[in-house]
Amino acid sequence: MVRYGPGRSMTQPQAGRARESAVERASVYVHFPWCLAKCPYCDFVSYAAPREAIDHAGYADAVVRELHIRAPLAGGRRIGSVFFGGGTPSLWDPRELGRVLAAIHASLVLADDVEVTVECNPTSLDAASARALREVGVNRLSVGTQALRQEQLEFLGRLHDPAGARAAVVAALSSGIPRVTTDLIFGLPGQTPEDACAQAGALADLGLSHLSCYQLTIEPNTRFGELAKRGRLPRAEDGAVADSFLAIDEALGARGFGHYEISNYAMSGEEARHNLGYWRGEEYLGLGCAAFGFIVGESAIRYRNELDPRKYVRSTESAAALGAAESREILDGEALLRERIMLGLRLAAGFDLERAASELGVPAWTDERTRAAGRLQANGRLVRDGGRLRIPSRAWLWADDTAARLF
Repeated sequence: MVRYGPGRSMTQPQAGRARESAVERASVYVHFPWCLAKCPYCDFVSYAAPREAIDHAGYADAVVRELHIRAPLAGGRRIGSVFFGGGTPSLWDPRELGRVLAAIHASLVLADDVEVTVECNPTSLDAASARALREVGVNRLSVGTQALRQEQLEFLGRLHDPAGARAAVVAALSSGIPRVTTDLIFGLPGQTPEDACAQAGALADLGLSHLSCYQLTIEPNTRFGELAKRGRLPRAEDGAVADSFLAIDEALGARGFGHYEISNYAMSGEEARHNLGYWRGEEYLGLGCAAFGFIVGESAIRYRNELDPRKYVRSTESAAALGAAESREILDGEALLRERIMLGLRLAAGFDLERAASELGVPAWTDERTRAAGRLQANGRLVRDGGRLRIPSRAWLWADDTAARLF
């Protein structure tokens, strides 16, 4: 999840323009905050617990209560995707997850082709659990493979082995669920570009139509972050990481995958609709412990739910309690445009800066942004086609810096 800075209040006219741009399609994110173990690189809100210690029904009850409270916020919006993230949602009893999904269907207006994704770990996904998820309406699985080498999985704190990773992907593909994706982490200490490339190719060759390939990043509030601060974490060389990125791109491109976003590859038509909504600045309803939501009404509001699972469950007992427990920020047009720049430039197609600025009621081209764009173009790091901006693939390695220069 992207972190956002504070913003000033958006005026009524600005909010109206932003509202018109995204009313037709929005999404729902449901957070399940438990894992069997906390990975040392993960900075998402998750808590280690055995499956039998989780109150599956009680948590589902709480999410449904929150849904009923928040559903009016999504009035007039057609939900194009529902994403169960975590944590490890494949730990959730499929019947309880299905009950939440059924409540979403009953409470909101969903698109006929709604994408329903569940994140899974190999330790909690087999043929039976995949079929159970299909039976409650899930049509996309995201399997957290992360690596196919035992020593790398151990370094990453994963509980599965390479055989378990492959078995989970095969189980997902054979379950009848039509769309399956998996994650791969590269840029591990001592990893060669050839190894990263080989692992990406091996996963693709299992029959996947989508892969997410992420560079290992060290976040401060993680076990890896603590080790790095003490100088005790081995790190990959920058050159090897860059070469791995390029090698993966070449390997997957040769297999027919389109590199449609910096970290994501898909066969035509298999792009992740939920994540595309984030990258395009669409609205989303967040449900569950620690979930973020973003809704535009009279103001553009981003809220976040209570981070502690027990406190979250109690907060859903009334609208007043839910409101008191959440954190909230109001974003003005300038803050929203900066987000559109940061996220939109992750896409191979880029985004239309002038259209986004017009919708948000703010100027597209300040003097400073015009100068910055000119310098980036001259250095081959940005392509401008009228009001549309994109980063050429050869310059994706510097995408975050490029976007920041346009703020």
